[in-house]
Amino acid sequence: MREEEKKVLDLLDELRIPYIKHDHPPVFTVEQAVAQWKGIEGAHCKNIFVRNKKGNRHYLIIVEHLKKIELTPLSKRLGQSRFSFASPERMKKYLGLEPGSVSPFGLINDRNTEVEVIIDSDLKEKESINFHPNVNTATMTLSFSDFRNFLDHCGNRVTYMQL
Repeated sequence: MREEEKKVLDLLDELRIPYIKHDHPPVFTVEQAVAQWKGIEGAHCKNIFVRNKKGNRHYLIIVEHLKKIELTPLSKRLGQSRFSFASPERMKKYLGLEPGSVSPFGLINDRNTEVEVIIDSDLKEKESINFHPNVNTATMTLSFSDFRNFLDHCGNRVTYMQL
């Protein structure tokens, strides 16, 4: 088990958040992941890490995997200049993650709580939710309420909106 994954599992255990871990071959895209999700219940999410034009604000956007996200209208709704995908260097700096393994669990590495989290409000209706545990070789299932407990622990600003 890689250190990034162990750190997530240890924190979930410490917070007494139950989860189910599903190991699978590495996946780098949602399309590749879909093939590995057979039999895994709950909402499967995609996580998009973006920055504003100035590069002084960073956002982790979380939506169900089939939903399309229009970044320009979203940036305007948030009162920001145009969004662009954050570089691998920014991803490493703020979330401690490599491309292909973006996950809200990366927030455990954001010690200064600089990343703002935008969650599609439709996900609040889901009983369980799935994310990578900071590596792309596993999927973690946990209840949405426990996911909120995890976010509370991290302390980042979280906004729910219809995406």
